[in-house]
Amino acid sequence: MRIIRTLLRWVLGLTFIWPFFDKLIGLGFATAPGKGWISGGSPTFGFLKKGATGPFTPIFNAIGGTGIVDWLFMLTLLFVGIALILGIGLKIASISGGLLMFLMWAAVLPKAHNFLLLDDHIIYLLLLILIGFEFTKYEDWASLSKWWKNTKLVKKVPFFQ
Repeated sequence: MRIIRTLLRWVLGLTFIWPFFDKLIGLGFATAPGKGWISGGSPTFGFLKKGATGPFTPIFNAIGGTGIVDWLFMLTLLFVGIALILGIGLKIASISGGLLMFLMWAAVLPKAHNFLLLDDHIIYLLLLILIGFEFTKYEDWASLSKWWKNTKLVKKVPFFQ
């Protein structure tokens, strides 16, 4: 089971790291070459200004492409990805990643051809909750969780596990 826990953490971590680098550099997947954040592009403009649908469209359109939203989005992708891959800070990473997934889900409501309103963002959100609140009970063989749990910060604030 620890191999499955580790693989789940790594795969989900890479699911956050990959879009971070795509949005940062413009690897040609969701972000065209030359349109990355380091080239002056906005990692949130297209999705929130042009891709948002449903009842919350005005809110997402208003915040899309703003500096603070770009920074929060990119830092969340990076932090959650690193935390999952290293197995540290899983509670706070699962909450921040889960919030990001919820907001991305809400940005494209209603779901076409899906009366249950489910998509991959909800699955990732549920997996993040599982990782953040169940996996912290274990010290995986392929993580820094044992070291992390013994740091002064985590001993002082156990929520940072």
